[in-house]
Amino acid sequence: MEKLIYIIRHGETECNLNGIVQGCGIDSDLNQNGLHQSKLFYEHYQHEKFELIFSSHLKRSIQTVQDFISNGIPHIQDKRIREISWGEHEGKSGEPELMEKYFQILKHWGAGNYHARPIDGESAEELKHRIELFLEELTQRPESKILVCTHGRTLRAMMCLIQNIPISRMEDIQQRNTGLYKCRYSHGNWELLETNNLAHIHSMAKVYV
Repeated sequence: MEKLIYIIRHGETECNLNGIVQGCGIDSDLNQNGLHQSKLFYEHYQHEKFELIFSSHLKRSIQTVQDFISNGIPHIQDKRIREISWGEHEGKSGEPELMEKYFQILKHWGAGNYHARPIDGESAEELKHRIELFLEELTQRPESKILVCTHGRTLRAMMCLIQNIPISRMEDIQQRNTGLYKCRYSHGNWELLETNNLAHIHSMAKVYV
């Protein structure tokens, strides 16, 4: 059976705005702009007749799709699509020593060393494994149109897996708050139809120009 899967990153939080690392250990609410982004997404896609919604268990993910949930669409909180754990970096911003460690981790991942991890954090290999399990279940669901709300790093890794490219290329994946990746799954194959689509925000911006 063919499926259409709409995958978005959550709306903006104050941590996003201020460059503070959240990871899965910081359970932030959406800020006013994030709530506005989510409202625009809902208004743009409310007629899509989603049969199921997946979010992580984190508030910023749930709040982004709350309008759809409030309309009675079945909703599953799945910790497998939570944000990666950034360990010692969580709740902190751009201290030089931490930034150096952060970029070293990204460098390791880009070179294919997926077992590198932040102190007290999660490796890219662990992230990859839980997303693989999630995608396997997703493809076996009976629903044909599903909305998934996840997080920035998780979305990057998920798009690599869907496109069958190594997760060493995560940094190539563009993502913005409420940016949409629309995918088709059919006969064992994924097809990426839309990439980081922000039409819901841009179309409303034109109204006010």
